[in-house]
Amino acid sequence: MRNNLFEGLRLPLIGAPLFLVSEPALVIAECKAGIVGTFPALNARPAAQLHAWLDEIKAAIGDAPYGVNLIVHKTNPRLEADLQTCVEHKVPLIITSVGEPSGVVDAVHAYGGKVLHDIISIRHAKKAISAGVDGLILVCAGAGGHGGTLNPFVLTSEVRAFYDGPIILSGGISTGNQVRAAELMGADYAYMGTRLIATKEANASEGYKQMLVDSSAADIVYTPAFTGVNGNYLRGSIVNAGLDPDNIVGGKDKPDMKLDEASGAKAWKEIWGAGQGVGAIDDVPSVAELVDRLVQEYRAACA
Repeated sequence: MRNNLFEGLRLPLIGAPLFLVSEPALVIAECKAGIVGTFPALNARPAAQLHAWLDEIKAAIGDAPYGVNLIVHKTNPRLEADLQTCVEHKVPLIITSVGEPSGVVDAVHAYGGKVLHDIISIRHAKKAISAGVDGLILVCAGAGGHGGTLNPFVLTSEVRAFYDGPIILSGGISTGNQVRAAELMGADYAYMGTRLIATKEANASEGYKQMLVDSSAADIVYTPAFTGVNGNYLRGSIVNAGLDPDNIVGGKDKPDMKLDEASGAKAWKEIWGAGQGVGAIDDVPSVAELVDRLVQEYRAACA
């Protein structure tokens, strides 16, 4: 790898922080399997639970790298408190999303931690670099949840043209050979989300996991209807909520309004996010079993 952020990994792979899905059990399993486990701070509810989660993870994994995702948008009322908790625990990796990360960068660098920032465009990339982040997570077309629209070949090559720091590539990555492909494209690490939802340790319902197994890329719907920001969701979960995936009422100005009125369903809890890589998911293994498989596929691709 051109840029080495972490020592001792079996794969150049970071498990993405999955809203409502990533909890200590998944993070610990990821880290013990030899990849970087992460979770959104907002998954710890109430906020005081974040201390307990960080203690639990640290006790289980020792010095293995792990990370916490912070939403740095001004609408996040927990940002300052969650950041302070992460600083107190000296969380080795902070992933920032949806906003300007400079304040977080200063606080995390003060104790020797690293900050990666989600970007979907060149403009976002340059702003994050100016803020002093340690690496960029390129959220490309096909990524689960709030995915971007740019092809990974395009975004990786354009960012690499002016940035020689760590690049983490996200978007439809489900197999070990795809992790290797991310490296060959110019990335230093791959970022995997949807594939890890379909594991035994993930905090997702059995129905959610089974739908991932049963779905293909054609079953992914890209829409701003549920949160006001474009995201990728499982068509089947939209149907189960009593909505027509091809005629969703809502959007940027009125996210969730018609969703709740029509079905009582909540975005993310019952309208399930997923990336276009679902077609590669055909089972629900433990994280350890999955990573063993990914390592074999990665090594075969390298050979």
